[in-house]
Amino acid sequence: MQAANPILQAGTYARPLDNSFRKAQWRMLLAAMFCYFFFYTGRQTFGFAIPGIQKEFGLSKEMLGWASTSLLWCYAVGQAINGNLGDKFGGRRVMTAGAILSCAANWVVSFAVGFKSLAIPWGINGYFQALGWAPGSRLLSNWWGAGERGKVYGFYVFAAGCASVLSFVTSIIVVNVLHLDWRWIFRLPVLLMLVGGIAFYLIARERPEDLGFKSPDTGVANNNPQEAEKAGVADGEPQESSWSRYKAVLSNPKLMIAALAIGFQNAARYGLIVWVPVHFLGKDWAKAADGMIDPAWISVALPVGMAFGALTNGWISDKVFGSKRYKAIVLYMLLGAIASMGMYLLPTSILGLGLLFLAGFFVYGPASSFWALCPDLVGAKRAGTATGVMNFFSYLLAGLGEPLIGRMLDHSGSTSVVFPIVAASCLISAFIALFIRR
Repeated sequence: MQAANPILQAGTYARPLDNSFRKAQWRMLLAAMFCYFFFYTGRQTFGFAIPGIQKEFGLSKEMLGWASTSLLWCYAVGQAINGNLGDKFGGRRVMTAGAILSCAANWVVSFAVGFKSLAIPWGINGYFQALGWAPGSRLLSNWWGAGERGKVYGFYVFAAGCASVLSFVTSIIVVNVLHLDWRWIFRLPVLLMLVGGIAFYLIARERPEDLGFKSPDTGVANNNPQEAEKAGVADGEPQESSWSRYKAVLSNPKLMIAALAIGFQNAARYGLIVWVPVHFLGKDWAKAADGMIDPAWISVALPVGMAFGALTNGWISDKVFGSKRYKAIVLYMLLGAIASMGMYLLPTSILGLGLLFLAGFFVYGPASSFWALCPDLVGAKRAGTATGVMNFFSYLLAGLGEPLIGRMLDHSGSTSVVFPIVAASCLISAFIALFIRR
């Protein structure tokens, strides 16, 4: 039998190791952020490919909405499965596998010759993309205590917001700078995701014990010995069965309310991500921006706003609202609705640049508080499963919205219709979030 680690046996850190553990915590957070910074190059580039796909295949916006839904629904199913896999096998391996497999799937999509050969591999790619977020969240919940969770998830979601910026910028470079066709949108940017996944595997470690440290206070199960024993996670060993994790998560009413609220928040988010590029590449904005700036670059204000919104909302939920995360969620959703309606009322005004930034800021910002709720409500040992289940509902509703928006754009002939739909989704999310009150 191996000798007990003196650090673990003592139950506290020796003073010289405090700083070392802190550095290790930040290294794991930065590794997860670095990896996820490239993930959206594998799924948020679709809007920039829509004009080229429409021209080549003659598909309606509603049909392309269903192609987008194939990814979102497969992503939803993948989240429900892969969050649990992250709890079972570890976030490090699962997240790396997602980056590699999604890169390969994007290349398959680039050889599409029609709707089926586009939508089917795009859906499979959605499942592979689902190997990233929840397993990465699981790894972070191992390393960071409950008191800093809003901040940590704020940084993690900030990386996701920056990933949206990267996916927009790389897509614009492919189409407007390199003047390549839509197929290269699915070939070049995803190579960055491959690099990020490999780097994450080499840098990250699953839990503090892997480097000789003691785990911090990470959640509900750790704080309640009776619950830990009942769950089969006593003595810090993850012995709980997959079925038990799912049962515990699905029977948590607050988590289910949060899952419904984030569903409408994500429907608003993807309404912006998929259709804003189409809006800004349209004839109305092309005329309004004549002589000022390429309208494609104006669309980048959206993901930039998303990135900073996510960074601030998690901090606000910790510092301003005392970890009462529903308050930060409701506040941002209401402001997101106002900004979105502003975009509708000023569809071709230069003020739209600022409003687009604010729409992204407030619509995506609450994501950091939503994800922090998962370990808050069910503990770190079930964080991956909870994140996956919540993301399942999140993308289920987002997928329902895509063909609906596409159909309305086809019938109205105006891409600005997307903004009141987004505003309505924000208001519904804010109302539901009121019932998350802890």
